[in-house]
Parts: sequence; structure tokens; C-alpha cells
Amino acid sequence: MTAAENVCYTLINVPMDSEPPSEISLKNDLEKGDVKLKTEALKKVIIMILNGEKLPGLLMTIIRFVLPLQDHTIKKLLLVFWEIVPKTTPDGRLLQEMILVCDAYRKDLQHPNEFIRGSTLRFLCKLKEAELLEPLMPAIRACLEHRHSYVRRNAVLAIYTIYRNFEYLIPDAPELIHDFLVNEKDASCKRNAFMMLIHADQDRALDYLSTCIDQVQTFGDILQLVIVELIYKVCHANPSERARFIRCIYNLLQSSSPAVKYEAAGTLVTLSSAPTAIKAAAQCYIDLIIKESDNNVKLIVLDRLIELKEHPSHERVLQDLVMDILRVLSTPDLEVRKKTLQLALDLVSSRNVEELVIVLKKEVIKTNNVTEHEDTDKYRQLLVRTLHSCSVRFPDMAANVIPVLMEFLSDNNEAAAADVLEFVREAIQRFDNLRPLIVEKMLEVFHAIKSVKIYRGALWILGEYCSTKEDIQSVMTEVRRSLGEIPIVESEIKKEAGELKPEEEVSVGPAQKLVTEMGTYATQSALSSSRPAKKEEDRPPLRGFLLDGDFFVAASLATTLTKIALRYVSLVQEKKKQNSFIAEAMLLMATILHLGKSSLPKKPITDDDVDRISLCLKVLSECSPLMNDIFNKECRQSLSHMLSAKLEEEKLSQKKESEKRNVTVQPDDPISFMQLTAKNEMSSKEDQFQLSLLAAMGNTQRKEAADPLASKLNKVTQLTGFSDPVYAEAYVHVNQYDIVLDVLVVNQTSDTLQNCTLELATLGDLKLVEKPSPLTLAPHDFANIKANVKVASTENGIIFGNIVYDVSGAASDRNCVVLSDIHIDIMDYIQPASCTDAEFRQMWAEFEWENKVTVNTNIIDLNEYLQHILKSTNMKCLTPEKALSGYCGFMAANLYARSIFGEDALANVSIEKPIHLGPEAPVTGHIRIRAKSQVIRLISRALFLFVIFKKMCQAL
Repeated sequence: MTAAENVCYTLINVPMDSEPPSEISLKNDLEKGDVKLKTEALKKVIIMILNGEKLPGLLMTIIRFVLPLQDHTIKKLLLVFWEIVPKTTPDGRLLQEMILVCDAYRKDLQHPNEFIRGSTLRFLCKLKEAELLEPLMPAIRACLEHRHSYVRRNAVLAIYTIYRNFEYLIPDAPELIHDFLVNEKDASCKRNAFMMLIHADQDRALDYLSTCIDQVQTFGDILQLVIVELIYKVCHANPSERARFIRCIYNLLQSSSPAVKYEAAGTLVTLSSAPTAIKAAAQCYIDLIIKESDNNVKLIVLDRLIELKEHPSHERVLQDLVMDILRVLSTPDLEVRKKTLQLALDLVSSRNVEELVIVLKKEVIKTNNVTEHEDTDKYRQLLVRTLHSCSVRFPDMAANVIPVLMEFLSDNNEAAAADVLEFVREAIQRFDNLRPLIVEKMLEVFHAIKSVKIYRGALWILGEYCSTKEDIQSVMTEVRRSLGEIPIVESEIKKEAGELKPEEEVSVGPAQKLVTEMGTYATQSALSSSRPAKKEEDRPPLRGFLLDGDFFVAASLATTLTKIALRYVSLVQEKKKQNSFIAEAMLLMATILHLGKSSLPKKPITDDDVDRISLCLKVLSECSPLMNDIFNKECRQSLSHMLSAKLEEEKLSQKKESEKRNVTVQPDDPISFMQLTAKNEMSSKEDQFQLSLLAAMGNTQRKEAADPLASKLNKVTQLTGFSDPVYAEAYVHVNQYDIVLDVLVVNQTSDTLQNCTLELATLGDLKLVEKPSPLTLAPHDFANIKANVKVASTENGIIFGNIVYDVSGAASDRNCVVLSDIHIDIMDYIQPASCTDAEFRQMWAEFEWENKVTVNTNIIDLNEYLQHILKSTNMKCLTPEKALSGYCGFMAANLYARSIFGEDALANVSIEKPIHLGPEAPVTGHIRIRAKSQVIRLISRALFLFVIFKKMCQAL
């Protein structure tokens, strides 16, 4: 029996810092100690056996002095002991002492205490020795009639296990269990019996189900789950049976158990593709999401809904359920809301877009009133983006959405306001009929904008799209209102040096001495400490930005004033009004320049802003037609080009997704008719229950089969040499949080190797879960040993060790074969991911860890080097292909990846090809990497390694 089949059922966690006791002391405690001492000694024996010790001299001692005891703790420990103790001689024969143990089993199966009976029956499920089980069969059969349900349900499991492993011991098990099932009343016993019939005799299970198919709704949930599994397997193997059981599945959709409803909905989808069935299953999924409180359950069921949507014929059915899907938005979890909004956006059509927009508008208004939740701002941002997408796809809805969203330009959350501003900018450019409405709403909220970034964007929109004389006058009025009294410098000085009123002089508090930064003393009164705060509160928004030293908004204001002034000149023919408007605009720019040069602002104006404002003053003084075209036409055309490119990218990505979803049928593909398909061919289809079980166990064989590069042969590591007495190789299977080593051990000698043990140790943040059990290898025999290693973080690790064994009949010490090291690469945990440009910039600003890698390579092509980096670091290039196309000697690209532990890794590649060094000059530049944690150090190391390796290869 190989190690893979010899499953370890019991794992015991014990501290290993104490010295193991001697066999003599244990024997003494087991013979002469009291019950408490014998219990402790038996625990130590179990631990030592689990660690590989044999202790053959204690077996008879335990049978004589411990086995007859009736203490329940000792009874439970003995069941563990008999499970793990070696029961056979080295040649494979059963030990003579086990006959005595078998008699003890029989007595426990007839014990008046139901716990001892039931636990013994559970233990018998783990026995693999038919010689021990054969004398116990009458006692096991008798337990089916016990008064207590705990004994009866464990008796069913014991009979099932024995029938599966040793059918000749109880050949009439299916008939026996069927008779038991008919008369049984307890739900857990019926579930175990029905489960056995499903796997042992499916026809009998169907016979029983046909007698009670109308009462299925009254059964317990554990029995209903097994019935769903049976119906799926029967209909999967024989599609003609679908009509017989489809009504039963419909009834189980109304079950009180969420688990039953979930499995029934999944089964219904696989059995029928009728619109009524898909609608019933989808409705069931939606109810589960709404009623379940666990967010993980919500996400799992949402994924099932998304899978339904991927099928072309199901999408139309789900479109009618969009409003029901939006009920999930009542969940406070942001991830659930994000998936729900994306699903609703994918399903929206012209038939339901109006209702969708109404619901989303209500949700946006709710977020304005609820501010205590930490994710409220992010949720509002999601809603704004969803409404943005709806308005772009369905322009008729934009007029209903814009008035609601414009209110959020004055929101304290800059990210949500920025999304609204981006949406408004796109809408005002694409929809000419909405421009008067947007300009009107923008003027209404302009004075309430609190963020300087949003203020600059609003200024640009007003300056670009105010086309009437009245709107231009309104913009000038709002700017004057936001700027306050001018000239700014004189008005500020006048306020600070203003005369104090008598009542203010009376209210002056006692002076207090303060120490300045330079160590000198300064005197401050209560009046002087309170007045500036009041002035800052009364200060208009634009004036406040300028006094804080943010003069970039002043440059934006100058551009806006220039645009509207040039447009005003073309609209108004009276020279006096033209000069008056231009003079007022120039006065505002001049007073801002004066303020920037003064000492009043916290930061002085930059030279760039001075040049920009000066240029605008010069343009207004000349008013040439060329400047008019540049300011009033070129800017809008640039925006139009950008939006067009963005729209083309979205259409291209949607086209690629639709191509993936469309199933292409080749000309020579065979056509399968269900009515003409044989049973054995139908059973070759994938079993969803089996696939879900494999997924839960971390099995990714389907993925590896689809990807030839990820096959097992590419992941095999040779651990020993071909000339070693024991040859070993390991298949390293990397799961999300653990590593499974499947080690093949081959005995290459003509001797029997006893106690052949795989001893492993780890370096790094890896931990061995359990010690592999020893085994005996016959001459030229082989076996598989599996070892699990737990992964705690994204870090490189090394697994090393050796194989030790004893040669049968030899008197020498234990032999040892040292194994090669297994290196666990960090790149197995890094996966390509994608994010928006705004998210990338935000993470880049937040992350503090940075590594800078100097490019040192012999590669002479920029694109080739970038592709080499992407392949070596498992990162994804966020920079679009259009931006990388062409050749100019320079390249800049942003890369992004996420680890399986949720850690973000950002990289910026800035490389160039020096033209003056000739066409064969290598690529030079830098790669900057940022992340929150030490994962960047590891990625940097990987970058260094592949750069050096590439250079060595080129040199060779």
C-alpha cells in the first residue's frame, strides 16, 4: 500500500520542546499507575508513534493493563492508538496480539453505553485490515437496530466503508440498508443510508426516491442535499430521466435551507436551459444573496450569477431581473456592491435602463445623507462611474443623471467629485443638446466647490463651453464673487491694519508670551489669535486658494478668462463693451500677479504660472485671430480626440470579450445529437459535483491540462541521483496558501528497505504541516509520499532534507540519502492584474517602499526588453499598445501585479536607446518598483537576476 493510500485521519498538535520519555518508564506507568497516570502515559505513547517510533514492546502491556479499563477518556485514546499503531509484521501478516484487540472491539460494539458503541463504529471506518473486521460483522449488523440514532448512523457509515473496501464481508449491504432506510425515522440516519445507496446501488436509491418524491419538501436539509446530488448524477448519466425529476428540483428551490436552494439552483441550470428554469434559478440565487448575512456567501453566489450571464442564451432572461439584482445594493460590503453594479451594468438594455438609472440616483442621494460608514465615499464613487457608463451607452439618460450628480461637485470627497467632473466633461462634449443644462447647473454649484482640483476642472469647462453672452457674463460674475474684493493685496492689507472698534479694544484679553521657532519671545493677544480664523472662514474660495499659495488655479483662471474674453469680443459688436470686458479680465490677472509677488501668500507664485498669466495678458492685449483659434478651437479638438480614442479602446475590449464568449465551431467538428448519444458517452461530460469537490481541495488539474506550459512534467524536481540506492523526485504543486510535495520514492536495490522516512525541513516563511509517515519498500518497489507545507507570506523559501531507511537483515546503522534543495520561487505567488490610471497614481503616491533597478542588458530593442520584463516578473503592462507603438528612442510604461495575499506591486519602466552610440547600442534606463511591503525587494532581486542572466547568455 502506497503512502498516498495510507491516509492519516488524525492530526495531533503537541509541543516538541520536551524530551521524549523512555520506554521503560512508560511501561511502568501503564502497568502500575492509576487511571490518570495511565492516561498521560498513553498520550505520550501516541505522540511518539506519530513521530515515527515503533515501541513494539508496549503493545502487549497496553492490551493487558489498559484495554480492560472502562474510563471514557482511555477508551477514546485507545481508538486513536489502534488507528496509528502498526498492526502487521514486516512481511505483511497480522500480529497475533490483534486477535485480543479484535475481541475488545466486539465487546465495545455490544457495550450498553451508546457513546462507546458509536465511537467504536466510527473507528471501524478507518480500519483497512479485513481479518480484524470479519469477526465483527454480526455485531455491526446488530447496531443497526439500536435504540439511539448516534449508534445507528455510525453503523450505516461503518457498513458503507466495509462494503466499499471489502465487499465480500457484507455482500447484501445495499439490500440491508434499503430496508433500514424504509423504516428509519431519524433524519441523520436516513441521510447516511441514502448516501450509501447512491454510491453503492443507485437503482435502489431511485426506487426509494420514487416512493417518497412528493414528500421531499418535508425532509431535513441534510437528506435534501443528498437527493439533489442523486438527481444530478442520474440525469447527468441518463438525460431521458430529466422530465421525471425536474419537478422535484423546482420544489427544492423553495426549501428552507439556503444550502439546498443553492445546490438545487445549480442542478436546475445544468439539467435545463429553458428560460423558465434559468429565471427560477437566477431568482433563487438573488434571494440567497439578499437573505444571507455572510459576505463570502454573497460573493460566491454572485459569481454563479455572473457565470449564468456569460451564456448567450441566458443573458436575455437575466436582463428581466436587473431590478431584483439591484436589491443586493442594500448590503454594506463594498466588494459585493461593486460586483452587483458591474453585473447590472453588463445586463442593462434599452428596456430597463430608465429603471436602473432611477434606482442608482436614489442610491446616490442616500450616500449624501449617510456618512458614518467608512466605505460610503467609495460606494458613491462606484455609483457615479456606473451612471457615467449608462449615460455614455444610452445618451437619452444623461439629462436625468446630470442634475443629480452635479450636486456632488461640492462634495468633500475629492475622488467622487473628480469622477463627476470627468463625467460632466465627457457629457458636455458629446451631447450638444445638454450643454445649456450643464452650464446652468455648473454655475449654480460653482461657488460651493471646496477642492482646488475640482475648481480648476470646473473653470476649464465653463471657459470652454460658455457660448452665449449671458453665460459669459455669469462666469465673470461668479469669478468676481469667488475672488472677493480687488485689488487683493490692498484689500488684505487694509483688513489686517484696519482700525479697532472701541468694543473690540475692550475685549482684548491679557497678553501671553510665546516662544517662536528661532527661540525669541513674541507677544500675542486674544484678539489677534481669533481674528484670522474668522477672516479665513469669510474668505471666498478662490481667494483662499491663492492665499494658500496654490497659483496653478490662477493659471487656469487666466486661461478661462482669456477664452471667454475672446469669445465675448466675437459676440458683442460694441467696442466700449469689448474693451470694458477685456479690461476687467486683465485687471483680475494683474491683481493675481501682484498678489503672487507679495509676501501675503503662504507660498510665492512659480515662474511657470507667471509666464502663463503674462501670456494671457499679452493675448488679450492683441486679440489676434490666430490666438482666438488656438484658445477656442484647438483645446476642444484635443478633448474630442482623447474621448474618441477612449471610446475606440472600450469598443475594442468589448469586441474581444464577445469573441471570447462566442463559441466557434470548426467546419470539421462533429455534431452531437442528445437523442443519439450513448449513456457511456454522456457520462464522459464533466461532473459538477466532482469539479466543485476538486476545487475545494485545491486541485487544478483542469487548468494544468488547458495550459501545456503548466503541466506536471515541467514542475518535477529531481531530488537524488540515478545511482543512489533510493531515487526520489518531487512534483511541486503550489496552491494559494500551501505547497503540496508529491514525492516519488524508488527502491533501486535488491533489499527490502524498512522504516523508509522522508525527513524535510524549511527555510523562509514556510512551515511543514505534518511529518510523513515511514513505509516499507520491497526490492525495486516504489511509493508516493505527500507532504504539505504551509505558506505564511510572499517570500522566497527553500525546502531541504533527506531520506533515511534501514536495510532488512543488516546490522549497520541507518542509511541516509541527502536530497537536493527545492527552491520555492516568489513568482508563483505574483499574478498579473489591472487597475485604472487614477488608481495606479494614487497607489504610487501612497506606497513608501521603493527600489530603483538600473537596466544593464545586451538587448538592443525597447519592445523586446519590455516583453522580457513582463514575462520574467509576471506583471501586466497598463500602458496601452498605441502609446508604445512607433519608435522614438524612448519608452515609458507602467506595470502592475498582485500577490495571492492581496499585496500590490507597481513598476515604472523608463528606458531609452542612445542613438548616438549606433544601432547596436544596448537599452539603458531605470526600473522603479513600489509596494507596501517587502515584496518589492523580492521582485527587484528577480529583476536583477534575469538582467544578469540575460547578459551572461548574450556574452556566451
